[in-house]
Amino acid sequence: MPSLTEWKVPPANQPRPGDYSFDLDRALASVVGLHSIIPADAFSAETLGTERAGNGVLIDDGLVLTIGYLITEAETVWLHLGDGRVMQGHPLGFDFESGFGLVQALGRLDIEPLPLGSSAITRVGDRVVLGGAGGRTRSVASQIAAKQEFAGYWEYLLDEALFTHPAHPNWGGTGLISGRGELIGIGSLQLEREREGKAEHVNMIVPIDLLKPVLDDLRKFGRVNKPARPWLGMFSTEIDNRIVVVGVAGKGPAARAEIKTGDVILAINGDKVTSQTGFYRKLWSLGPAGVDVPLTVYHEGVTFDVVLTSVERAKLLKAPRLH
Repeated sequence: MPSLTEWKVPPANQPRPGDYSFDLDRALASVVGLHSIIPADAFSAETLGTERAGNGVLIDDGLVLTIGYLITEAETVWLHLGDGRVMQGHPLGFDFESGFGLVQALGRLDIEPLPLGSSAITRVGDRVVLGGAGGRTRSVASQIAAKQEFAGYWEYLLDEALFTHPAHPNWGGTGLISGRGELIGIGSLQLEREREGKAEHVNMIVPIDLLKPVLDDLRKFGRVNKPARPWLGMFSTEIDNRIVVVGVAGKGPAARAEIKTGDVILAINGDKVTSQTGFYRKLWSLGPAGVDVPLTVYHEGVTFDVVLTSVERAKLLKAPRLH
């Protein structure tokens, strides 16, 4: 079993126990390393790889919260504990809307869960810790740099994501810990922003308040118990108020409709779209997965209309095996 790579956060960015009113080391002990093996023929293997490593946070007895892309279609998940133990876990659930993933440890972890806080009450400028597996040397003393909408190219939208600075270098599944010592989010991405003429890295964090309404469903059913959103299998970005296709998922509706990289989406169901957020909200308002999605597309000087039959994204993925 390979161990996770040896690395450390620069000492200047590491959290110091005296700076916080809670027991820092005790809180960080709830963060575990996570290592997933994904079959080579999995739908997500091409984009996310067959071996994924990151972090997760114990939130209940044997229940580890992480970011979903680390465990999507995983056939094997290993949890690396701070004392050197390695334990197998079962990928329990994944929520496409928030991006959260759950893993059930298949054995006793003997560590204390981190209590859930409220992401809504956090303010820009709040001091926080982005906790990685391995304690203080793998964690970052950070601040809330922004709270704002975030649209991802993979048909993903958060109304209010959290952004932290300085960034954690191994951000996937990290635990965002508030000044009260509570879990207020899970690390998802590292992004670059321009500030005072310089580029700086920030982490995008999925806020914990999105977990609370769906946690019971994820535990019971492995998914949220409501009709899934329509999915097109189309990667897009917003350039100069235009929605430009930057990639197409194999076997998805966009691929079947022969949508190509470089195409521009001008309208959805006859309504002009000029922002990625507007495009997603209009798409999801048409109905649940399976609904027809009329698009107006510009391709190499030609504008045409095409109807895509949306699908439920989960149906293209391999179901986790019970061990």
